[in-house]
Amino acid sequence: MTVFPLKFKPTDDGALFFADEAGGFFKSDLAFLGRYIEDRLNSNDKRFLEENGHSFREVDDLAYTGFAYRWANRLYAPTGTDYVILVPTLRCNLACGYCQVSRVNENTPGFDWDESTLAAVLRFLDGLTTTRLKVEFQGGEPLLKLEMLKRVRNFCRQRFEHTEFVVCTNLQVVSDEAWSFLSEPDAFISTSLDATPETHQRQRTVTAERTQAFLSNLRQAVDKLGTAKVSALPTLDVRNLPEPSAVIEAFTSFGLRSIYLRPVNYQGFARKQFTARDTAADWNAYHSAFIDALIEYNWVAAEPVEEYYFVHCLRRVLRAGHNGHTDLRNPNILGDSYLVVDYDGTFYPTDEARMVTRVGQFDLSMGNVQTGLDRTALDSLNAEASNNFHPDCVHCPYQAFCGVDLVDDLSRYGRIDLPKHLTDFCQRHTYMFDKVFELIYSADPKVQKSLAIWAGIPEYEPALAKVHR
Repeated sequence: MTVFPLKFKPTDDGALFFADEAGGFFKSDLAFLGRYIEDRLNSNDKRFLEENGHSFREVDDLAYTGFAYRWANRLYAPTGTDYVILVPTLRCNLACGYCQVSRVNENTPGFDWDESTLAAVLRFLDGLTTTRLKVEFQGGEPLLKLEMLKRVRNFCRQRFEHTEFVVCTNLQVVSDEAWSFLSEPDAFISTSLDATPETHQRQRTVTAERTQAFLSNLRQAVDKLGTAKVSALPTLDVRNLPEPSAVIEAFTSFGLRSIYLRPVNYQGFARKQFTARDTAADWNAYHSAFIDALIEYNWVAAEPVEEYYFVHCLRRVLRAGHNGHTDLRNPNILGDSYLVVDYDGTFYPTDEARMVTRVGQFDLSMGNVQTGLDRTALDSLNAEASNNFHPDCVHCPYQAFCGVDLVDDLSRYGRIDLPKHLTDFCQRHTYMFDKVFELIYSADPKVQKSLAIWAGIPEYEPALAKVHR
């Protein structure tokens, strides 16, 4: 019998956590570790490993093939571009201090698509091979270019079998025409609700009048379109974090049950006003307290609430193929599954790459809609876009669940070869998976209730928390 390589780390309860490269995991103790590394496994060890898919008898037998299948399913395989972020304008009617890109005032000329750029964008979309397309309109404030949005939508509806349009709007000023656009079945709203009305005003709207206008429009969006079509994301200053209960109360007051906590992004122009480079420890502590607050809330609430990214990481642990979040994939090939087209027609592999380029750190652009895609600048980066063979990641038991974010490393450190454990990405995700497994192995019925809800299963299944003794 041959055991697939096991990686391990100590846990807070005194046990050891083990995982293989296909995402199989269990807890055991120091005695088992000694037998494993000294090649003196007993019959009980061998039976457990074989029954749980951690070993095989012969190459190409069922256990070997099954492991290979599970390992392959953990990898993200891009199938071509089916998601585009379009930035028809940089003009905006707000001036948020943490804005990550170079926004300009609402009346500033020269920062919009012109007719030539729009025509080139439509030609680019026409050349895509996908039959399903998701279009996300960003800005600036994209509703300032509503006619451009309509023309893109009309074209895509005729060109593709299935379309979805997400408008990333501040909901500050919404005309009747804009409400009509947003009310279409294939349109969705993504907006910002910065924790509480007080925080939102301090960070975004500045005046009580503007704050009330936003809250009124958010209420209208939820009431008119339904919560399934509206998402609101809080951006939080690590130096001034609100109480978790206040955030939960603010979101549930609008019927919003999914909260995607985000710290101020170090990428882009936000770095000028906010300390956001080395804040992983403080953020992780807050995030953990927030998850605990959600568990308490869900224990008695009629309708449960989730933290979106935590649930995403949980589901990546429990099943393969959960690759819906573009910042957590392995491999995470830049410029393939989705692209950004900026206000001037420039292509970028990600929105974060647009920010890095705008502040002058690195040029991560990849051509222009007028002249075509140029991927050569990204070839060297994409050679490092996998964690499978990274000398730091190969020893981590969370490798199968984790990913790579090279643009974040470039933004924070100006390099991609920093030891992984020193990077914000690694520190945040090590904490995140620590928290996931803390909950999976918890005997607290409150934890188990929320875990089942977030995992999408009827009730907590004890078999998830495998232990070998």
